[in-house]
Amino acid sequence: MILLHGWPGLPSDYDEVRDALLPATTIVPELRGFGTAFDGYLPLGEATAEAHAHRILDTLEDSVVGGRTIIAGYDIGSRIAQAALRLAPSRFDAAVLTPAYPGIGDRATAPSLAPTFWYQHFHREPIAAGLIDGKPGAVATYLDYLWHAWSGATAPQRHPHREELIAAYSRPGAFAASIQWYLANRGYAGDPSPIKTPTVMLWPTEDPLFPTEWADRLDDHFTRATLQFVAGSGHLLPIEAPAALASAIRSFHVSRDS
Repeated sequence: MILLHGWPGLPSDYDEVRDALLPATTIVPELRGFGTAFDGYLPLGEATAEAHAHRILDTLEDSVVGGRTIIAGYDIGSRIAQAALRLAPSRFDAAVLTPAYPGIGDRATAPSLAPTFWYQHFHREPIAAGLIDGKPGAVATYLDYLWHAWSGATAPQRHPHREELIAAYSRPGAFAASIQWYLANRGYAGDPSPIKTPTVMLWPTEDPLFPTEWADRLDDHFTRATLQFVAGSGHLLPIEAPAALASAIRSFHVSRDS
């Protein structure tokens, strides 16, 4: 199981999912430039979904992973997983993803959604790093705000790994490196080749970023996709609904063994 975290996130986003998947082998890569994997300035060319996907594929080769391989991701992790599925479709037997996907098109740019997607435009301006980078108090305030804005009503009041998250993104340069993603990966529109890998698309019903009606174009971009709504979950699905994610991953093993 390859589990890819989101922004702002860490591999620990998947702690409960990993526990639920035991004794299966899980790999939760530290995505370069994000949180604990920050190791200096990240050039734009290294911040694209495809560049991250190439590093994931290299990780698999280095790990000598054999047998059945399932890739899962949420938020930017989903987009990186989709890039990996297009780059090396034979490497994966199945995928479990969350939004976004290319079928969203330019709908996220609608004026009515400016109060939701403003952060992406903010991240593309130098003032974002100037106001937040290397300042633990500002990082804490911003990440707390995003947790409350993006999580569902039943989520914990505080991110379960809040202190670890703040410490990781507070190091000088770390926040700035992480938001390179938004310069290197603009918007959701595109017409890439459809993904043919069997896929479950888990769509949280309380995700403020991606309304459920935006799932209408899945068949244009996935030839073997199953849509499952996750009632009550907000955007941070592995933290808010780990059992739903683990169940979707395990469903492929049940299918294989039956």
